[in-house]
Order: sequence, then C-alpha cells, then structure tokens
Amino acid sequence: MTPPVDALEELVALVHEGRIEAFIARAYQLEAPDLADVLASLDDGARLALVRALPSELSSRALIELPADTHPASIVAALDASQAAEIVEELEDDDAADLLGELPVADRDRILAGLVDHGDLDRLLGYDRDSAGGLMTTQVVTVMLLDTVGLALEAVRRQAEDLQDVGEIFVIDTERRLVGRLAFKHLVVNAAGRLVREVMDPAPMKVSPEVDQEDVARLMARYDLPALPVLDATGRLLGQITYDDVIDVTQAEATEDLLRFGGVSPDEELGARWRAAVRSRLPWLYLNLLTAFLAGAVVLFFQGTITRLTTLAVWMPIIAGMGGNAGTQALAVSVRRLSLGQVSIDRARTIIIKETVVGLINGLAIGVVVSGVSVLVGQPWRLGLVVFLAMTGNLLVAGFAGASIPVILERFEIDPAVASSIFVTTFTDVCGFGLLLGLASVMLL
Repeated sequence: MTPPVDALEELVALVHEGRIEAFIARAYQLEAPDLADVLASLDDGARLALVRALPSELSSRALIELPADTHPASIVAALDASQAAEIVEELEDDDAADLLGELPVADRDRILAGLVDHGDLDRLLGYDRDSAGGLMTTQVVTVMLLDTVGLALEAVRRQAEDLQDVGEIFVIDTERRLVGRLAFKHLVVNAAGRLVREVMDPAPMKVSPEVDQEDVARLMARYDLPALPVLDATGRLLGQITYDDVIDVTQAEATEDLLRFGGVSPDEELGARWRAAVRSRLPWLYLNLLTAFLAGAVVLFFQGTITRLTTLAVWMPIIAGMGGNAGTQALAVSVRRLSLGQVSIDRARTIIIKETVVGLINGLAIGVVVSGVSVLVGQPWRLGLVVFLAMTGNLLVAGFAGASIPVILERFEIDPAVASSIFVTTFTDVCGFGLLLGLASVMLL
C-alpha cells in the first residue's frame, strides 16, 4: 500500500532538517517505489546528498525506481567509484546494465573497475538496449537433463539463495543448450529418483538476443509467459526476460507512441524544461504549418465563391473539424493495430475497406443532421444538399486516409505514430474545403 502523502512529506522534511539517521530508520520500512518518490521530490543537490548518505541496499532499490527525468545514472556517476560499485553490486544484473548503459564510457569503466566480477554486465552492455539481449538477466535457475528430481531440487535450492525471485526452472544439457522447462509441481510431486527428462515439459518459446523489445513484449503478452528464455545461435541459454521488465517496456512504448501521436518527440522527457520542449516540438509545428498552407491555398482558390456565398464560412470549420475527428478515430485504431503487429498486407486491405465504409456511413448520418440544420435555419435546400454531400465525402475520405496512411508509412519504414496525424489532417482539411467550395461553385452559382 502506498504511504499517505503526509507520510512522504514527513520523510522529505526529515531530509531538509538534516535528520538523516531518523530518515534511514524510516526508509527501511518503505517499498522501493515509495522511497524513490521521496528522492524524486528533492532538488538535484539534496537528492545526491541523500544518496551519498544512504546505505547501498537502500539507495540501489530507490535509484532503479526513479523516473528518467531525475537522471538516476548521473547520480551514480557523481558518486565516488567505491560507493557507486557497491550500489551496482546490490542490483540485479539487468537493472545494473540499464543504469550503467546510460553513462559515458569513462564513468562506466570507472565503476566497473570497482566490481569483483563484471563479466555478466559486460555481456549485457554489449547488446542493444532495446533488444532482448539488453532486456534480459543472466540470472536463471537451471537443472541438468540427466539429473534426478532429487538432485534437481537441491540445485534449485542452491541457486535460489542468490536470486531475488525464482520464476522458471530451465532444463539444459551438458553444452548448456535449452531442452525443456521443469514446473515446480513436477519437482515437488515426483519421486526423488525419477529423471528430470521424464518429468520436464518441452522447451518453452524462446528468442534470440537481437529480437526487438516490442516483439518480446507482444510475444509474452500473447502467450501469457512469466519468463522468456534468450538463446544464442547454437541454442545455448544466455538468460531470461521476466514479466516485470516487459511491463516496463510496455509502459515506455505506450508513452513513446502517445507522444509521437501528438507530434512530440519521444526524446523529450516528460519533466523537460521549456527550452527542451520548444526544440522538440517546434519542427513538427513547422511541418504542420506547411500543410496548413495547403488547406489555405484551397480556400484562396475559391475566394470568389466565398465572397458571393459568405454563409459557406459557417460550414467550412464544421466540415473540416468533423473530418479531422473521424480521421483521428480511424488513425488511432490503425496505428494501434500496427503497433501490435496485427496488420499483414491482406489484413491491411480489409482494414482500409472497413474504415472507409465506416466513414461513409458516419458521413451519411452526420450529413443528414447538418443539412437538416441548414434548412431549419432558413438556408436554401440546395445549400443543405451541398453541405450534406461535402460532409459525407469528407468523412469517407477521413476513414480512408486514417486507415491507409499509417499502413503506407509503415511500408516505407516511417514511424506511422509520428507522421500520420499530419497527413490525415491535411487530407481532411483540403478535401473538406475543396468539396464544400467546389460543390457550391457548381451547384449554387
């Protein structure tokens, strides 16, 4: 249970008052995320001073839970090498690799030099951070294929002493190749003399270290896997990816997609200062401005029609706005399908047709309403017909664009979450204005 806000405020007050011993005594009773909340609420100087004062078993748990915009790696880099090494020693190897991977090489080497054994960390740091290898931990529980259940149980007990959690037991041969998994139930209910190979389950689903972390997350979610083994090209067990790391990946990817969908670079930290936010967002606003000029050009082309039929100015933002909303709906569904890997070439065609039909039906329904309003407020029935046709046509275009543009961008290896909204908005604005003003020019003048 999360401590109440006033309890966290009391802990922050202890830090500000310099009562560090009292704080440490209270900190041992906190869960790691709650201790991280206390650290995150301090300014940079106070945060660093507190980490220096905390025992490594406390500071390590809190640092790994700190949000990225507090730069936990830079805190570790500011410590002396021996204290930083103690903190790294307390961490699981995958968490330690994540932390060290954010540091400049010189700082990383300085800290690694203080560790008794950093071979596993070196291997993890050699993988891309967004890959299965960068996500995995080398800490796995293994038993031998030809062991008895009794020997396997002893091996599990021995290995579990050095691990925080034992989720899966992997069965390997003498070459450390993965051959199966051993369920805890089979380990407990079978006679001690039975061979592991007689009671084990087939080898679980596995991945190579180069697989992208998004694919790993999709795989584990699809098959409800508590852990996923990582194998090299010869089938040797390198490590495993656990569900808690996949949750972090899913949250990070969802945040990244949401920011991109809004035209914000994923490199912009959520707590970034205004200068960084401007640098991140202004290029996309310039691109939006260029597309807005295109819509403005359509209006300029029909300037004579607007001058003679000023009432059209009332309907222009309504039709363009409804098209933008409908396009965003289709776009959100399509981008989500792409992110989940649910769109093949054949499937893409079906999705585009479906969203186009949805856009047409919604356009007809909305078109009837707006044309009816037009007539009710005393405007000519022919203007109502123009508004009906323009609304129907623009929502049809919106459905088609919202579904097809992300697929096209994906085919050209352009992130659809970043660029789709700009193109969809342009399509709906240009088509909305063009249909309304073009039809008015033909039917009303």
